[in-house]
Amino acid sequence: MSGHSKWATIKRAKGATDAKRANMFTKLAKAISLAARDGKDPEANIKLRIAVEKAKAANVPKDNIERAILRGAGELAGQGALEEISYEAYGPCGVALIISAITDNRNRTTANIKHLLHKHGGSLAEVNSVLWNFKRRGVVRIAKEHIENAPMSRSAVELTAIDAGAEDIITEQEGITIYSAPDNLMRLKECLGGKNILMDSSEAELVSMNKIALSKTEREKVSALIEALEDDQDVSSIYTNTP
Repeated sequence: MSGHSKWATIKRAKGATDAKRANMFTKLAKAISLAARDGKDPEANIKLRIAVEKAKAANVPKDNIERAILRGAGELAGQGALEEISYEAYGPCGVALIISAITDNRNRTTANIKHLLHKHGGSLAEVNSVLWNFKRRGVVRIAKEHIENAPMSRSAVELTAIDAGAEDIITEQEGITIYSAPDNLMRLKECLGGKNILMDSSEAELVSMNKIALSKTEREKVSALIEALEDDQDVSSIYTNTP
């Protein structure tokens, strides 16, 4: 997702209503179940460990997390199989999107995403017509207030990240975004956490290599689409080529 959109998503998650929070819990549980297919021990399954930590950070109840792990491990009866699907799309103003979903009903999810895209002036794209412009990277975001309240200076935070393998550090209005290789994300997260630096998000993302500029009105149209997609029960993440 674009930096601006991701910060906006973090802000919306913090102020979520009960209904939206329940939807978020469901999405996080699905991510745990999907990761648990490769093993239910978080210490041996890095993908599961990251999914569980993200759920805990969002205050997902322990029982929900444990049930999600059992579902993914195939130890919970009566649960449909989950699969991860990625959609390439174009939104309003020609914005490129990668929409990832975790679902137990591919037809339902595809129909819902098509409907939302059409409603907001977008459409699905041909395979590889969008994906070529995105690269998977480890991404950590630290909000401005957490940098200001960190037990060290801003430059020390950045040096800690560099020592932990950070490749790029971008200063934004909302805070800083740190990029690394995907397989270095856990090390980066542990090093920052070990220094008591609070992180607002830390996960592998698809990052656009070539971004397009938008006017305020165009950004509002794209944001409306992203919010609508985020409200869908199956959509797990959205990435765009906007700044």
